[in-house]
Amino acid sequence: MSQAKLAGIFTPNIVCLDAQGNINERETRRYVDWLIDNGVQGLYPNGSTGEFTRFTAAERQRTIEIIADQVNGRVPILAGAAEANSRETIQACERYHELGATAVAIVAPFYYQIGSEAVYTYFKEIADNSPIDVTLYNIPLFASPIDVDTVARLADDCERVIGIKDSSGDLPQMMRMISRIRPNRPEFSFLTGWDPILVPMLWAGADGGTNASSGVVPELTSKIYQLASTGEWDLARDLQFRLLRLFDAMILNSEFPEGFREAIKLRGFDTGTGRQPQGPVLTAKLQELNRDLSTLLHEEGFTQAVNAGSTPSAAPIANDNIDTIVQGVLAELSRRGLAQ
Repeated sequence: MSQAKLAGIFTPNIVCLDAQGNINERETRRYVDWLIDNGVQGLYPNGSTGEFTRFTAAERQRTIEIIADQVNGRVPILAGAAEANSRETIQACERYHELGATAVAIVAPFYYQIGSEAVYTYFKEIADNSPIDVTLYNIPLFASPIDVDTVARLADDCERVIGIKDSSGDLPQMMRMISRIRPNRPEFSFLTGWDPILVPMLWAGADGGTNASSGVVPELTSKIYQLASTGEWDLARDLQFRLLRLFDAMILNSEFPEGFREAIKLRGFDTGTGRQPQGPVLTAKLQELNRDLSTLLHEEGFTQAVNAGSTPSAAPIANDNIDTIVQGVLAELSRRGLAQ
């Protein structure tokens, strides 16, 4: 039988690395605790933000072992289980089921671009042989797209397919999926993976998001979800603009996901350097980005000021109260005569 419906903000967390580029288990565990303490509804390890393609299969499995142990049932885990073929993906599903993951997220076949019938067949084989619930992962920038008809067929034919994480940023497609699938599968989860339109997606009926920004400012994304859940759309919209400013700075000024890794350092964690080789030019750009993000996060109320060129403390920086930010937004809305 399927688990409870996936809903809320699931953080596609990075993996902290040590000076040799290996998994820093202690710091990753500390980071997981901080995310949960700051309101995320679930974790999504082995996703794009977690650089899953840059880790070995054994490292991906070890990541789930560490996180499942640290979470210890406090929040659901949506484990990325995409491997190079269906056989290895099913093996990953079996292992993550043993480790206690709630569900797995599986991207459509990548590298080879295949048609919709082949995409359907691929997921059908996995769903028919998986002991754990499956969430489709649509990210057409990197993998074969999963169109609305295919999602609907899989929802109709596979009880194990319980949701979709859509990172296309296509709001009309999300609405088409919801209108096609929800009447017959009300428990089916629709999660958006594109941070700039989190609020519009929630307004259209999405159940939550898997948003890279939640790994940096979990207080903000969790508050957006809370406001959307209670229909406070004016406040949610204003916080969305704040989130957009942060997201653009992190994703547009470095190779993904290094901007997010730099921002997490400024929240007080020793994340290490990602698996993509940097070189002197990219390293210098990251140092500049670190200074810019330090200023931006301070302006948004999420970290204390860090002097340019200084090293942030390894201890967690005390979080400002997100309610203070919301109250500021509310006061501004009132000033404009928009508050209800």
